[in-house]
Amino acid sequence: MPVSHTYSDSLHMAALTSLDTLPWLRWPLLLVALLLLLVLGIWGGLALWYQLPSPSWLRVVVIGAWSVLGLAALGALCDWLPSGVGEWTPAAFVLCLVTLLAWWTSIVPSHQRVWADDVAQMLESRVEGDQVTLTNVRNFTWRGEDDYDINWETRHYDLSQLRSADLVLSYWMGPAIAHTLVSFGFADGRRLVFSLEIRKEKGEAFSAIGGFFRQFETVIVAADESDIIRTRTNARGEDVYLYRLNLKPEQLRAVFLGYLDRAAELHGHPRFYNTLTSNCTTIVFELARSLSPTLPLDYRLLASGYFANYAFDHGGLVPGHGFAELKQAGHITARALATKPGDDFASAIRVSVPGISD
Repeated sequence: MPVSHTYSDSLHMAALTSLDTLPWLRWPLLLVALLLLLVLGIWGGLALWYQLPSPSWLRVVVIGAWSVLGLAALGALCDWLPSGVGEWTPAAFVLCLVTLLAWWTSIVPSHQRVWADDVAQMLESRVEGDQVTLTNVRNFTWRGEDDYDINWETRHYDLSQLRSADLVLSYWMGPAIAHTLVSFGFADGRRLVFSLEIRKEKGEAFSAIGGFFRQFETVIVAADESDIIRTRTNARGEDVYLYRLNLKPEQLRAVFLGYLDRAAELHGHPRFYNTLTSNCTTIVFELARSLSPTLPLDYRLLASGYFANYAFDHGGLVPGHGFAELKQAGHITARALATKPGDDFASAIRVSVPGISD
């Protein structure tokens, strides 16, 4: 009596027959499977490390078990395991992967955490025609990175008096990585800086890798220059450059209001920071593209230390000067370090910066 085959057995036999008929497909398919398994294994290990709510030793144990299972599944694909073992390891890996993905989707952003002092408050705004009222503008006094006076203010601005915007790049990890800020100037001499930042919890430190794994929420900070720029030059020892942007009055207004819109969106709907897709540079590009939709994507949007070069190449910086001149004159670190309490910090750092006459 002939032995009957189930539907799955038939599919398996058909697949084997196809590979036997087309042997050249075996190795490319195996290579794709191995690469996918490797990527999933690394991603899962990092996701567990940055998000598993447990002591470090337990995370190491769980990641070790995940890695062993991944290696076993790899061995099964390559026929390295003895009979009786290789049959179940790929299925076990897939089951654990599905469980891991289900857990990952349950991790959601929140405003309800114990935040670090410098990101404890969220910007709120009210716009009535040209009149803007901002609540929770940061104006800390920094004596050191961990030594500061806390001060959150409510401020009023007249958008008809908006006169300028400056691009500020603060280098903290080599020439390719910089934090991107935009500072707006008003006719009365006041300036306000917007910065998209990670919203750290107390005791947390920034991690570029953690920024890929939902470790931080996003916050838009509005701050005084003597706070948000001085803390980088004087308290953290970062290298800072300032460039005057080439924007028309209506463009200045649109970018300013664009930051307020993004802050309001975050206030209503928390979002995770992402090192690649949602960071301090991508928001500037997003707002710039709303003014000029043809702006192209560029590697310098990821290598943010070169973002000023990108802005220069697309007419975003003050005209009439070469980029080398703008960069040299815009290096404000020494001027910032030379300021003393009571000095006009904003004017001092702009001495000799091209395009600035206010």
